[in-house]
Amino acid sequence: MDYRLRRLAGRNLLSLTDITREEFEALLRRSFDHKRGLVSGTPLSGRTIAGIFEKPSTRTRVSMEVASTHLGANFITLPREALQVSRGESLRDTAEVLSRYVDAIAARVRRHSTLEELARWAEIPVINMLSDRFHPLQALADVMTIRENFGDRRVRVAFVGDGAANTCHSLMVASAMAGYEFAVGAPAGYWPDPDVVEAARTVAAEEGGSVEIFEDPKRAVEGAQVIYTDTWVSMGVEDVDRRMEVFPPYQVNAGLLELADEGAIVMHCQPWFLGQEITEEVAYGKRSRAFDQAENRLHTSKAVLEALIPPRKI
Repeated sequence: MDYRLRRLAGRNLLSLTDITREEFEALLRRSFDHKRGLVSGTPLSGRTIAGIFEKPSTRTRVSMEVASTHLGANFITLPREALQVSRGESLRDTAEVLSRYVDAIAARVRRHSTLEELARWAEIPVINMLSDRFHPLQALADVMTIRENFGDRRVRVAFVGDGAANTCHSLMVASAMAGYEFAVGAPAGYWPDPDVVEAARTVAAEEGGSVEIFEDPKRAVEGAQVIYTDTWVSMGVEDVDRRMEVFPPYQVNAGLLELADEGAIVMHCQPWFLGQEITEEVAYGKRSRAFDQAENRLHTSKAVLEALIPPRKI
């Protein structure tokens, strides 16, 4: 395994800002190795991963469970209501107890602060399977999918919709690490967190990329090779009526795609709401790569688990 990945052993992955660009690239290379069938054996044999779920999940849960199985590890699914934390036990006690039983905690949570508290007290790696702030595992699979289509080209990636979403935040950081031009087209009031934008711009400047924010989705999409969108109403949001009023102009449809590069692809982390953020025509059209993204969640999950959880010493 690449020595850059060995440096990740025992560390947390709450956001892609937790790793260097070199480590990011090493994870992508390892992901491609897994997809191409170049990795053999069960390096995590005898290891156990606790998967905490505060939100429903299809792609994240199944990809992490299957990845764990392929690597030889056991994955324990723990819905929040099955844990004592649902009855008032502290996250500190949960983290300290799980550290005595398992080799890593992977958590899909409502608030990013939950992950930070788990990581504060856990003596084992904590992996973000989604929070309200970041979705690093998704962004790894996203860039892997972009690389499959464009190789090492410095492409323009346009995210259209809720710029404050976890997917936009993580894709922004990932695109900066890859040296891409990243543009957000989002309504006023739904722009990315300024701190995330600043961090991404710092990385982008070092890698030859850029980060731009537009209220006009057409400006964001113009000339882009990658058009990305996500649901307008994520789990837990409360301003649903307001969102349904302001987001319709940000729908990814055939008309919007005409402004992009002629070879542009469309990406969506799913689940999607057809007729809202994306039309059925585009979602299932020849430009869509959503199901490739979903498949790549498996391969990037393997790379992350393998890197963060060291094999047992004999």
